[in-house]
Amino acid sequence: MTTITIRGEHDPQTIAQLERCMGVGSAVRGVLCADGHLGYAQPVGGVIAYEEHISISGVGFDIACGNLAVRTDAHFTDLEGKVADILADIGRRVSFGVGRTNDRPVEHPLFDSPLWSDAGVQHLKGMARAQLGTVGSGNHYVDLFEDEEGFVWIGVHFGSRGLGHRSATQFLKAAGGKEGIDVEPALVHQDSELGRRYLAAMTLAGEYAYAGREWVVGEVLDILGADVTDKVHNHHNFAWRERHGGRDYWVVRKGATPAFPGQRGFVGGSMGDDAVILEGVESEASAATLYSTVHGAGRLFGRREAKRRFSREAMEAWLKEKGVMLRGGDLDESPMAYRRLDEVLAHHAGTVRIQHRLRPFAVAMAGRGDFDPYKD
Repeated sequence: MTTITIRGEHDPQTIAQLERCMGVGSAVRGVLCADGHLGYAQPVGGVIAYEEHISISGVGFDIACGNLAVRTDAHFTDLEGKVADILADIGRRVSFGVGRTNDRPVEHPLFDSPLWSDAGVQHLKGMARAQLGTVGSGNHYVDLFEDEEGFVWIGVHFGSRGLGHRSATQFLKAAGGKEGIDVEPALVHQDSELGRRYLAAMTLAGEYAYAGREWVVGEVLDILGADVTDKVHNHHNFAWRERHGGRDYWVVRKGATPAFPGQRGFVGGSMGDDAVILEGVESEASAATLYSTVHGAGRLFGRREAKRRFSREAMEAWLKEKGVMLRGGDLDESPMAYRRLDEVLAHHAGTVRIQHRLRPFAVAMAGRGDFDPYKD
């Protein structure tokens, strides 16, 4: 018997997508977080516990996409008047856009890991070396925030870049899966050769994503001339082996943040809304959601619809009122295209507590021209 827990309000197609996933393989428990919406095969904001399977579709193409936030010893008042220059420096030192490579190749121990051969993705190593420390496009960003005490936080959101995308594509094809929205998820059994290789590839992509986010934050720290006083780092596209209700499962989170009691997470709103640092709390409601929470505010409109509905003038007026300076970005990432984070988090009341509220004042994203022929 399977069970589904839903937080928030969702369109019927998103719920139907989760229900379709629950009918495949050894899925036993499903969750839809309040920021959920349609995704490839599994909803974004969807969490599924499998007894013996891992969902390639559920982890998705951006394996190990996640958030890193660090609190610095710099004060917002120290940076006022310098924000435009800081954003320009970030743009010069960090590459944004589809397929970008890093002008300064990054050496890292992960390139000597046996996981490359275990996963059968040695052919992706050259591309991965070139891309380590690049941010990508879409809703991936480098943000600067001010907390309630006036300290500056750096927040970044991106994943494993071309390594994750090409690994996912390779294993999706090997598993006989289909790309698309209204398709069954592609699963692999934990004990199969393909499953073991996929787990190695997923683990490798996770290490790669962590390394990339750490490198980018290090660059921004150098620009600010600041030191770290606190750090929160987590994936939200991944599969974890976890124990729930006395049983072990593979818990696949697609756009959902792990939130076990005491576990902290960084959750962004949009380029024009506050973000939060939260931690999980113990409760029946927490257990019912497989100790998972939102990874963002969640989209109200798809990218094409957002560009059709909203104007650059309206977006700039929103950001001006909020006090946000933007480098890059486009209408598909307009704050109007997203839910409000506080409203989304209200649906998860009793499962998390807010530690810090972070007001954005500088946002760096890929712009309309930030792309090149080197495809992910």
